[in-house]
Amino acid sequence: MRAQPAESRPGAEPGPARHGSEPDLHHHGDAEVGPGLVDLAVNVRRDAMPDWLADPITAALGDLAAYPDPGPARAAVAARHGRPPAEVLLTAGAAEGFVLIARALTGARRPVVVHPQFTEPEAALRAAGHQVDRVLLDAADGFRLDPDRVPADADLVMIGNPTNPTSVLHPAADLAALARPGRVLVVDEAFADTTVAPGGTGEPESLAARRDLSGLLVVRSLTKTWGLAGLRVGYLLGEAALLERLAAAQPLWAVSTPALAAASACATPVAVEAERAVAVRLAADREHLVARLSALPGVRVVGRPASAFVLVHVPGAADVRLALRRRGWAVRRGDTFPGLGPDWLRVAVRDPATTDAFTEVLTEILEA
Repeated sequence: MRAQPAESRPGAEPGPARHGSEPDLHHHGDAEVGPGLVDLAVNVRRDAMPDWLADPITAALGDLAAYPDPGPARAAVAARHGRPPAEVLLTAGAAEGFVLIARALTGARRPVVVHPQFTEPEAALRAAGHQVDRVLLDAADGFRLDPDRVPADADLVMIGNPTNPTSVLHPAADLAALARPGRVLVVDEAFADTTVAPGGTGEPESLAARRDLSGLLVVRSLTKTWGLAGLRVGYLLGEAALLERLAAAQPLWAVSTPALAAASACATPVAVEAERAVAVRLAADREHLVARLSALPGVRVVGRPASAFVLVHVPGAADVRLALRRRGWAVRRGDTFPGLGPDWLRVAVRDPATTDAFTEVLTEILEA
């Protein structure tokens, strides 16, 4: 099937129902939160920072008079993923990575973004002047990727894994099938460290260590698991020549010294082991949330959630969201994601006690 265009074009497949205008690609979960609200809208873990992470960040504050040196952090991240340092580009969060891709690859003839997914990749492409086509995955199929739906002539393809907001984890083989000579394949793995396979194996479908796929770019973030949204740190993994093109579009000293310290700390074996333990606990908390939501009349959990959030279909979700706010709960609206609409909400996974309190309030609202 042909990709769903971002703009209306002759002969195109019909797009999703529009409710006033195109989805607001710049709306994010932080806009939903506010004083007095329990935050189920932002997918950032809020636990206390461990000493092995806090101590290096604190120590880095004593080096702020010197310009940042990304070398040690780059080497540490490369070692974690079994790559040479030339195949790592550190960024001020994953969002900067999308901007660099959009600005450096201006020659892309047919960029395609697979939706529903995090909207900043498409927003960055549009801001750089690209005409973007969309492939819209279907709720009826559990938002699973069919590689054949991506047009063969797409020379820049962007997809999330696990995908925000659907929480779907696509098989690595399906993503690898999208790689080919002459195409840049961007896989957003900002939430890869939240995934776990049976038995506790972490990141079961990640492509971060794959060096054999032509044009592959993997986007990673340290924001989610370790609560570093305010520090802005992430990185890109890919072919050295391709990363050199992106680095040419990056400002000097883009990543701060404390952020570099965090990147180094999060690449250590201690950090990876702790990350795996967090993912295992998250999986149990997610199962509890899914069970509670699935028991509510009219609430539908689509697919098999695999990350730190769950996407639900609720008739009249726009009104439900506002009712939840009045009761002290913030959840993420779904209608700003292409391919969704006003009856979708994204709910962050929290501890069982928070989940129980939330679903009790949601039950009361749905029964009112």
